[in-house]
Amino acid sequence: MSGEGPRSPFGIITLICNSRSGNGGVGKALPEVEKNLLLRGLPYEVFHTQSAGHATQLAREALERGSRFLVAVGGDGTVHEVVNGMIENDKAVNPDAVLGVVAAGSACDFIKTFGIPAMPAHAVSHLDGDGAFSIDIGKVTFMKDGVETVRYFPNIAEVGMGAATVGKAARMPRWFGPTIYFFAFWLTLFRHKAANVVVDLVDKKYEGRMNNMVIANGQFFGGGMKIAPKAAPTDGLLDIQVEHAKKRESVALMPKVYKGKHVPHPDILEAKRVRCSITSERPLPVEADGELLGETPASFEVLKDIIRLKV
Repeated sequence: MSGEGPRSPFGIITLICNSRSGNGGVGKALPEVEKNLLLRGLPYEVFHTQSAGHATQLAREALERGSRFLVAVGGDGTVHEVVNGMIENDKAVNPDAVLGVVAAGSACDFIKTFGIPAMPAHAVSHLDGDGAFSIDIGKVTFMKDGVETVRYFPNIAEVGMGAATVGKAARMPRWFGPTIYFFAFWLTLFRHKAANVVVDLVDKKYEGRMNNMVIANGQFFGGGMKIAPKAAPTDGLLDIQVEHAKKRESVALMPKVYKGKHVPHPDILEAKRVRCSITSERPLPVEADGELLGETPASFEVLKDIIRLKV
């Protein structure tokens, strides 16, 4: 443990660091983060992930040791994994625990909805004090290798072309940086074919062709795209968009997404719901928080006020 002086009201900070994120960007940022924690007199401990999914294990182990203040240091994928370690069977492992985020390495769109600084050193200032509030978390149930699987997502999930774009981006060189999703979109669009789907929105259904489905808790994804300008992670609802435009119109919509100007649009069905589901004529990829998860059929629901976020 490092750090001296007054404790945080939430106890010792557990830093969960994805040192491989963003070509080692987390490792480069960590000394500055630790320096600022020491300056603020905030005691902390550091744990480094070793493989995919390890952040989830580290978060769960920290909670079992009695830690109440978990800080994800990395990109959206790291936040995603830590959140999955904080929830079990749709309930918080410890309702008193708090999630903090220090964006470093790869892109972290989750923080943009809350105004948390992107600079790691500045983000540390948001770890001080007692400011925290409850936020909603999304739950997705999908198929993986023929088995029904559940994951939780703090930011945004997709079905269809957006998920295929995430898969493409995962195979591209990391030096593309935050622009990787932009280029992956164009590469994916070239071969994309719409699918016939049934989207169940509880009180109505959409049946027809679909390119992409967005299920949003937060507002931003893909390196700064304001995909869900009306989303609020505190309203107990998921913002849903079912895009069924022709390919030419999908191209025209792309630049507008960065400013949130793509909606309203006649080829995008919008809805706010506590739950929804999708079935398709062929298995479609499912992603959440920039992580390719599995495929359809899939269902989504919101878990209201389940995690407290440090701001």
